[in-house]
Amino acid sequence: MRGAMLAARQRILMIGWDFDTRILIGDGRRWWNLPRKRIAPARLGAFVVWLANRNKPLEIKVLKWNFGALKAVFRGSMIVDLLRWWKHPRIGFKLDSAHPLGCSHHQKIVVIDDRFAVCGGIDMAGDRWDTSDHIENDPRRRRPGGKLYGPWHDCTMLLEGEVAKVLGNYGRTRWEQAGGRPMPACKPQDETPWPEDIHAEFNDVEVGIARTRSQYGNAAEVREIEAMFVEHIARAKRFIYAENQYFASRVVAEAIAERLARPDPPEIVLVMPESSDGWLEQAAMDGARIRLFRAIREADHAGRFSIWHPYNAAGTPIYVHSKLTIVDDEILRVGSANMNNRSMGLDSECDVFIDCARPGNHHCGEAIMRLRLRLLAEHCGLSSDAVADLVERHGSMAAAIEAVPATGKSLRRFIPRELSEAEKALADAEVLDPERPEEMLAFYRRGGLFKSRILRRPR
Repeated sequence: MRGAMLAARQRILMIGWDFDTRILIGDGRRWWNLPRKRIAPARLGAFVVWLANRNKPLEIKVLKWNFGALKAVFRGSMIVDLLRWWKHPRIGFKLDSAHPLGCSHHQKIVVIDDRFAVCGGIDMAGDRWDTSDHIENDPRRRRPGGKLYGPWHDCTMLLEGEVAKVLGNYGRTRWEQAGGRPMPACKPQDETPWPEDIHAEFNDVEVGIARTRSQYGNAAEVREIEAMFVEHIARAKRFIYAENQYFASRVVAEAIAERLARPDPPEIVLVMPESSDGWLEQAAMDGARIRLFRAIREADHAGRFSIWHPYNAAGTPIYVHSKLTIVDDEILRVGSANMNNRSMGLDSECDVFIDCARPGNHHCGEAIMRLRLRLLAEHCGLSSDAVADLVERHGSMAAAIEAVPATGKSLRRFIPRELSEAEKALADAEVLDPERPEEMLAFYRRGGLFKSRILRRPR
């Protein structure tokens, strides 16, 4: 992001669930010790001001979900950064409250010059940085306050071309819905902000965009991500590899159960964190995961569904925040949407995807396969070639994972714990994870996770 923002010519539009102006962006080993006049500031807040002063034609707009505004009060220097942004004539910071009560803006999008875009699961906030090695007590994995945080796994997609223009249009619409003044589209330009040291894994590819948003004002309800989950699960013939923070969506679980119940079901491997972050999420999301897992297992006659947790070489759980799905090495989706009810119809979400079935995309399958093997290799502490050999030898991803030596980085199978009757009721009622805004305060009137009777309620 540092490199792309330095190359911006007209506009940087950042949309996020959270922003923390205190974070450091860039590689500290390269530039922390250089003379101040030769480099940009390290902190995001100061960097944005420096960038706007350095490049007079550039405007910078930041759109953040309004609920987290109080966090700034407890983030020390962030208040000073926001005041400097507010005073600057070419920096705009806006809190977005254009959503029904109880909903959130969960998208993570950056658009630069309507030519380059980023869309995925990563906020420009603390506790997000890590490397694929997930080193124990990595001193670089440090909060703005100085305290270390644990290993973190996430992903996002960098995009260039027409898709960036479309995301820019969408971002400007959201800016206006939040009360901002209309912004014109950027002028066409030959220069690209694409970072020079990033090698594109896909070229000349059609990219799809899928969204979720609740009805609010003149903005209609959008449930494209929910429809896409159902379609992609139904299309799977050989396998689904997915990484996600949660597994609590009734619709997604029903689609999986229906596909697994048919003859010759695909293998479905889901990589998730050991537990959710915070006691409230653990009570609501982890309980739903256990209930849905047990219900799906009753429909899984071939034993093809499994959930796994990643651990680093020291045995510390790696928190999975990525939202990625790969189907048959023919579909790749990356975005902000979790496998929970909120992401299907409550919160604003944005995913981007590549589908090899689209005309002109037939050449993408090999790159998708390389990405899947690379991710499995990262989690298992092996090379991609070694993982490919294990999958071929054992006939499935799950069997290959279990064949990995129990030393170093590893994936461990999810073993559901027993829930109390209160925990079962809390999970089944979809408390904190309703499917629609009008159900936010009416969970006791709904059938909850098992209202459609496609999944049998487990004991």
